[in-house]
Amino acid sequence: MPAQGKHRRPKSVSLGRGIAAVTTGGAVLALPVLGATTASAAPAHAVAAEKAVAPVSVTAQVNSVTKAAPATHSVASGETLSKIAREYSVSGGWKKLYEGNRKVIGDNPNIIHPGIKLTIGAKAAASSDTKAGKASEAAAPAAARTATAERADRSERTTAAPAAAPATYTNDLDGWIRESLAVMAQHGIPGSYEGIHRNIIRESSGNPNAINNWDSNAVKGTPSKGLLQVIDPTFQAYHVPGTSTDSYDPVANITAACNYAADRYGSIDNVFGAY
Repeated sequence: MPAQGKHRRPKSVSLGRGIAAVTTGGAVLALPVLGATTASAAPAHAVAAEKAVAPVSVTAQVNSVTKAAPATHSVASGETLSKIAREYSVSGGWKKLYEGNRKVIGDNPNIIHPGIKLTIGAKAAASSDTKAGKASEAAAPAAARTATAERADRSERTTAAPAAAPATYTNDLDGWIRESLAVMAQHGIPGSYEGIHRNIIRESSGNPNAINNWDSNAVKGTPSKGLLQVIDPTFQAYHVPGTSTDSYDPVANITAACNYAADRYGSIDNVFGAY
């Protein structure tokens, strides 16, 4: 608390008063509490403090706005949430990214369609807006708070997302992998787009009709078939209900192979060679 000074008679003293406080963190300038009726020079240390503090304050505000702005990412074919989260250094990884974009992606984080727009940092921005809104609401009169709540309720009803349409998949390698991931998610079978794609390219180069007629399995009469080169006994043992019983069927072949890999290696993602 500043010490009380002696006051002179009002008629012989200028009415301008200013207070400057110095703390361990630096100088803090308090603006004059009463306008001066005559010109007078500001204290030298107060002017210096004002010059030192003002630029820092403006810079901090600019940086704050810059950091709060979310980024938008258009999903490309072959990308996964994990890959995108690493690219943008998302705190909390793919789970945080999925949480902030669940309405756009849907209920299965393993399926993200090329072309959809993901917002990076949306949740943090929303959290900041919520805190600012709460502070403003606490200071507003009761009538203003009621009006704000009514507008928010109308906005929520207007912008409610429609029910998600059934997923559709393209009849190509990308579509087969994504449909397989959807089936795997329903049955709790682990695996990622990247892990499946990597093994398919190594095993069959993406040809669903590929067959190996020369290795030891072929000699035994059980040649390896399909995208992930599964022999019939393995396909039958690890066939996933709801998929085709034809081992050449792309989705059935992928899901059976991933089911087998999960049982033996923990996940198809852990397979980097013949399995």
